[in-house]
Amino acid sequence: MTPPHHTLSRRRFLQAAGLAAGSALAAQALPVRAAERAKVALATARSYDRNVVRRAVQDMLDDLGGLGDVIRPGDRVAIKTNLTGGVHWEQQLSVPATESYVTHPEVIRALGEAVLDAGARELVIVEATYDRESFFRWGHMAAASDLGAMLVNLNDPWPYKGFIQRPVGDGWLVYENFLFHPILVDIDAFISVAKMKCHQNAGVTLSMKNLVGLVPLQYYMLKQGDGHRSEMHGPDQHYKTRVPRVIVDLVRARPIDFALIDGIKTSEGGEGPWGVLWNPVEPGVLVGGKNPVATDAVATAVMGFEPTALSFREEPFRYAINHLFLASWSGLGPHRLDAIDIAGASLDAVRYPFRAYALPDDQSHAHQHPGPYSFA
Repeated sequence: MTPPHHTLSRRRFLQAAGLAAGSALAAQALPVRAAERAKVALATARSYDRNVVRRAVQDMLDDLGGLGDVIRPGDRVAIKTNLTGGVHWEQQLSVPATESYVTHPEVIRALGEAVLDAGARELVIVEATYDRESFFRWGHMAAASDLGAMLVNLNDPWPYKGFIQRPVGDGWLVYENFLFHPILVDIDAFISVAKMKCHQNAGVTLSMKNLVGLVPLQYYMLKQGDGHRSEMHGPDQHYKTRVPRVIVDLVRARPIDFALIDGIKTSEGGEGPWGVLWNPVEPGVLVGGKNPVATDAVATAVMGFEPTALSFREEPFRYAINHLFLASWSGLGPHRLDAIDIAGASLDAVRYPFRAYALPDDQSHAHQHPGPYSFA
């Protein structure tokens, strides 16, 4: 059976790619960082106080041996943040979005400082935002200014002339290639900084799922006006198997050199306040590592789930394929805890059971975690 492929028409693709289509940047698939064993670090932080976060990030990096094998002097480095949903959702909440479902700017700031200290000559903060206000409202513009970093909205190819086609490589699962902003391959190191959350279509949304926000929103909708990357989800119930496979394709097209997961203050029950079981929580933890599969596996365990949980049977993957297993099967890294060395805080000490995503008529299968919904 032939795998599904990218449904973007040749005409639409060529319009999007513009003059950058012939660039050398689009020529080859990027190498993937993989290892038989991996190391992941856990650090505790109970608030987003700047000094608290800075110390936690530094402790985590020290436990991992620093960034010297990821960043070389003179490198150009991109950090992918997570600014999902758009600012309008925050208006109905009693907690800030940065303390519940989007990456906090202090985490970006602390890691950005460490990247520059490691010798990077240029730092770029990237996201395909849902609206123009996200960078400003959620503190990323201020953090970028303090770091001397450039903010890039991946929905617009500026300062390049057009998007480029990036191949996944042999063994692609859904997409043979993706449309990328050229800056995503015109860099020396790529870092994913995600928020620790559950997700309907992926089980958990961590450093690998964060890459869905790499592609320009307007070219991945089944129809204009959908407001999200509906093409990646597919029609009807296809999202149950399609989204996890898309995640693996994305990680292969744009490998992650370092992963950091913000679990200081976040939310359970879904990826944002549009979920019926969504509820803010405060695990007080950061998870970091140089292999994204291993990092996401440890974060999944922190959330109280088993990283090897069975697809369509066990939480948090009752509604989808376990993409951690799929990524490991694809050779991207280990997802079994017995193949991962955990440094820093102990897993048992930071474990914080999350309520998994559940459909409105199937809430009995979700973890029962105490705490009120935090709508204003």
